[in-house]
Amino acid sequence: MSKPQLTIRPATPADVDAIFSMIHELAVFEKLEHLVVANPAMLQDGLFGPHPACEAIVGEEAGEVVTFALFFHNFSTFLCRKGLYLEDLYVKQSCRGKGYGKQMLVALAQLAVARNCGRFEWSVLDWNENAINFYRGVGADVMPDWRICRVTGDALQQLAAA
Repeated sequence: MSKPQLTIRPATPADVDAIFSMIHELAVFEKLEHLVVANPAMLQDGLFGPHPACEAIVGEEAGEVVTFALFFHNFSTFLCRKGLYLEDLYVKQSCRGKGYGKQMLVALAQLAVARNCGRFEWSVLDWNENAINFYRGVGADVMPDWRICRVTGDALQQLAAA
């Protein structure tokens, strides 16, 4: 029996529905589905609209999209170089344990190197020990001294109006 193979490629507009479906699966896994206000049209615009805010790669097994990674560039003032920030990486439950997550990270690292990025970064939920161990296993440092700060919704409107 042959080993399943993953084909990694840039996302296209035809992938939006598959990516959005996995975004919903990810939100359910993270117990954050109540925060999802996005829809496929918004994702389409974010990825492929006149002013894209992000990019994505997808992984296909036997012609089916089974994993995605959504990312964008940030900038390090200390390095004075852009970085690649991974917003989300998801592998369908039925395809886990096949090495697809690592293959996606390798593809993103290769992209970061090709684009002369100084860093490749992402966040991980503190309770997701499986992910933390996986990320450490590929050489990532889990930064203990940094916390994400977020202003959203009414608080964002209030801060903007101050």
